[in-house]
Amino acid sequence: MSTLLSAQSVSYDLTSGPLLEGISFTLKKGDRIGLIGHNGCGKSTLLKLLSGDLNALSGSVSQSSQCLMERVEQHLPETIEHLSMFDAVAAQLPESLRIAEGWRIERLLADMGFDDSDWQLTAGTLSGGQHTRLLLARALINQPDLLLLDEPSNHLDLPTLLWLENFLRHWQGSFVLVSHDQRLLDNVTNCTWIMRDKTLQFFRLPCSSARKALAEKDETDELRHQSEQKEIDRVEKSARRLALWGQVYDNEDLSRKAKNMEKRVERLKDEQTELTAGTPWRLSLTGEALPADRLLSLTSLDVQPATDAPTLFHILDQQLKSGDRVAIVGRNGCGKSSLLRRLWAVYQTSAEYSPGKTIQFHPRCRLGYYDQSLQQLNDNDSLLDALRHFAPLPDRERKMALISAGFPYLRHTQKVRELSGGERSRLLFIGLTLANHHLLFLDEPTNHLDLEGKEELAETLSQFAGGFILVSHDRDLIEKSCNRYWLVDDHRLEEWLDPEAMYTAMGAEQTVSLQQDDALPTPDVNAVQTAETSHEDALFEQLIDLEARLEADLERKPKHQKPRLQQEWREAIAQITARLGLE
Repeated sequence: MSTLLSAQSVSYDLTSGPLLEGISFTLKKGDRIGLIGHNGCGKSTLLKLLSGDLNALSGSVSQSSQCLMERVEQHLPETIEHLSMFDAVAAQLPESLRIAEGWRIERLLADMGFDDSDWQLTAGTLSGGQHTRLLLARALINQPDLLLLDEPSNHLDLPTLLWLENFLRHWQGSFVLVSHDQRLLDNVTNCTWIMRDKTLQFFRLPCSSARKALAEKDETDELRHQSEQKEIDRVEKSARRLALWGQVYDNEDLSRKAKNMEKRVERLKDEQTELTAGTPWRLSLTGEALPADRLLSLTSLDVQPATDAPTLFHILDQQLKSGDRVAIVGRNGCGKSSLLRRLWAVYQTSAEYSPGKTIQFHPRCRLGYYDQSLQQLNDNDSLLDALRHFAPLPDRERKMALISAGFPYLRHTQKVRELSGGERSRLLFIGLTLANHHLLFLDEPTNHLDLEGKEELAETLSQFAGGFILVSHDRDLIEKSCNRYWLVDDHRLEEWLDPEAMYTAMGAEQTVSLQQDDALPTPDVNAVQTAETSHEDALFEQLIDLEARLEADLERKPKHQKPRLQQEWREAIAQITARLGLE
């Protein structure tokens, strides 16, 4: 396989010290790489070094003359916020080609799931999921060989995440994908870079297998380190004994041997197997079960973003008790966060029981709320003071909690406003743990968590003694920590028993547009008639795929079926069947 990109001994420093040291690799055609590592380890910085947006302190990055590379930004650039969607993509082309290549821009936007009525929308007004699709279109218009994607799954709802997964799975080029979504990485990558200890570990394995291989390497290194330490201790002990004898008996020969052994100790220490520093902190959440038949009751509740705003969805009747771990999922803007904010506001106003209320908390219920905007933390508070609002505990307990979460004593007087998003998230989790709640509302708690943090959150939530409602699009977190599943769709809330069936219902329509041929969203009679005989294999594959989709959709409950898509699939099947002479 031909080399697209290579790096040799690349290093990069921040004002606080080294961030990357001596990174070397070779990226070949066909490599689909997942780049993972804890928050702040330098993943985004590495992508900027590879794309040329940053210059390395030392070392070099070499790009093949045959490789066209594009970086998909994490956020929408300010320079295109005022442009229409069409013009934002056209801006990536030379001005002389923009008119002639208009048909390609339109086709690419259609492939990204945009209707022609969307093409003139201003880029700055788009949702997070639409931003991701637009940024992909801007990168793909130049037909790159290599894509650098910096956390494109951040803030995406589950349907858009499923769309992204299918896009990456079927795209033919190479890419480096920074993500904290292990399910996504496992499904679309064949190699993994793990950034740790200022360097890069390479595995020709998808994410979960690579992490397992690294854990096994760590165990082997630990055993080797222990064995080497025993030898160092033995030689040091012998050297001290010989040195003592040399002094007692005034024996230069013994003293010389002792010095030689001391030099050997230094060599052994220099050659000793290095152990990883590991991740900076451990996440935990503790709660308390309330001995009652309910923590929260919802009856005939209309969910609205504001008092005078239209109803987003309706809840007929739901209850939560200790041990209920509820995931609430749905498209962005459907009202999931609005529900949590409404419940939190009611709780703060009055938690008293009243038979006439649509929202009823148990009178002794202690409720905690993780707001995805992290605004529960006062920017002007010190880290130590920020924890006072959660529980009336002695300073010593708060200090120990901060230290155990990776905030050293010297940082306890630091202001909250100086923290990164990941550090603010960590501080909020500390406060929720200290308060020991009966019920938790968690609104997108994984937005600032790395893979290890997500796994720790899933583990601690699965053992949470109270109850919680979790708004998340992370499938691994949902499946590992929750036992109830609420889907908000078509202005109503419905409970599902099987998360996989729920994903299918959410993603069925999204999946279709990417599974079909690049040239047209559905097979066209004229296009099929002009196809060459060499295309028959592709037609057979498309026929099998369409029949499978139709059969799967028909097996769903009637209310979850997609009649419009069924009709399109039947027409496409008939067209392909006629072309292949199978009627």
